[in-house]
Formats: sequence, C-alpha cells, structure tokens
Amino acid sequence: MKKLKIILLLLPVIFVGLQFTNPPRTNPPVVNDLAATNPPPAEITALLRAACYDCHSHETKWPLYSRIAPSSWLVVGDVNEGREHLNFSDWPTDADAAAKKLDRINEVLGYKEMPPTKYTLLHPEARLTEAQFKKLLDWSDTAGAPKK
Repeated sequence: MKKLKIILLLLPVIFVGLQFTNPPRTNPPVVNDLAATNPPPAEITALLRAACYDCHSHETKWPLYSRIAPSSWLVVGDVNEGREHLNFSDWPTDADAAAKKLDRINEVLGYKEMPPTKYTLLHPEARLTEAQFKKLLDWSDTAGAPKK
C-alpha cells in the first residue's frame, strides 16, 4: 500500500517533468507553395489542405495535444517525417522533380496509405470519401503526366 502511494505521488511529478521535454513545434516560412506556384483546381486545393497540409506543409495547425508530452513527441515526429517525405510548402520548381512528387502522391493515395487512420480519428475533416480519393488520384495522375 505504501508503494502505491509513492507511485501515485510520483506520477504527477513525472508528468510535469515530461513537459520540459517537448520538442519544438515549427512552421518555417513557406518557400514555394504548390497552391501558389502550380495551383491545382480549387476543389483539389481544398482537399489537400483538409487532408494533407497539417503534416505535409509549413502551415501546420498545432492542436492542444501537440503541446502536452508524451503526445507532443508523436505529433511533432509525424509532422517532421511528413514534411521530409512531401512538403507542399517547398514544392519543386523543376517540372521533372514536381512530376516525381505527383507520381509518389498518386502511388501513396492509390494504396490508401494517406491520410493515416491515427490522424483521421482526431481530424474527421481529413477523412476522404472514395470520390475524393478518385479526384485526387486523377489530378495527381494528370498533373504528373509528362507535357507534350
């Protein structure tokens, strides 16, 4: 019983201590945003902003749980990883590089790897219907096709 009391007293101290280990939540300046440099149709832009931009741009909206450890570690890690793989705020200006990004978007969407379920559980606005998936797939396929 004494050990339980000690544990219960230490848990809040540990929780507070963890708050000093929060990683930085950053939104660096936008370099070349896809929507500004190579704008897709408005409907596609809206879908990308709703389902992708939080993790794949420098326009992340940091929710309250991203400020509280240990969930902050997961959120910041996911955003950093997402930006590393695809960043709509640093869209390539080279047509070949942009086409490769679009091909990768098409591939990931085709396998329905994105948006991840752990994200859509907390962000229902990011859930894509079959019709929305198809629109994004069609856009990324068409936009990534070589120009003749």
